[in-house]
Amino acid sequence: MNVIIIEDEKPAARRLDRMLQKIGVTAMAMLHSVEESLTWFNENEHPDLIFLDIQLSDGLSFEIFENIDINSAIIFTTAYDEYALQAFKLNSIDYLLKPIDTDDLENAYTKFKERIPTKQKVAIDFDDIKKLLVNPLEREYKKRFTIKVGQHLKMVSIDTIECFYSENKGTYIHTTEGRDYLIDLTLDQLEQELEPQTFFRTSRKFYVNVNAIKDIISYTNSRLQIKLNTYQHQDIIVSRERVRDFKDWLE
Repeated sequence: MNVIIIEDEKPAARRLDRMLQKIGVTAMAMLHSVEESLTWFNENEHPDLIFLDIQLSDGLSFEIFENIDINSAIIFTTAYDEYALQAFKLNSIDYLLKPIDTDDLENAYTKFKERIPTKQKVAIDFDDIKKLLVNPLEREYKKRFTIKVGQHLKMVSIDTIECFYSENKGTYIHTTEGRDYLIDLTLDQLEQELEPQTFFRTSRKFYVNVNAIKDIISYTNSRLQIKLNTYQHQDIIVSRERVRDFKDWLE
């Protein structure tokens, strides 16, 4: 069974690869861009199954299929659940919402294997999917937050934020100036707002900015402790289940 992963975020690709290995599947390649994928498909036998992200570093992954005739089965991996679930469901084996859940991955792979004896192919209508994706693929992450301070509104640039943290049922910003501001968002809601190469969720309580990390220390039970430039209110601990992804994110 030949399987490849097409995903522009390398930590996400490595995480999916590890999850596949746990269910007995080894990806023969991990590709991260349209250009790299085109080269690979021109030089290699096409796989049985592709785990396909939509937005790659140099364009939409659909461009690969517009240039090369590929008959592989596809399982989409996507964060755009509000816009394209219908198209993903109709035009592929399955879709997986990021962050990918282990049970969902196993179920999607099982659906793929069930199609193998009948050699059932799914016709992918990429134009149909593009129409449903609308503008969210041209995704822009938060550049600033507007904070109410007394009777005033303060603009806080994302570049000046060391971390987001939860405390006493509230969510706060901590800035490079050592100031803390309450915001009207949960950490879960922030997941769709923060650029994933800059911010990492270390635990249920923290998102940290890679540019604000001063030190990383080995901690108990195979965890890590992070020291930021100015934040000192609580210990920032990378939970054990996130340590591997955190190390990948740093690379």
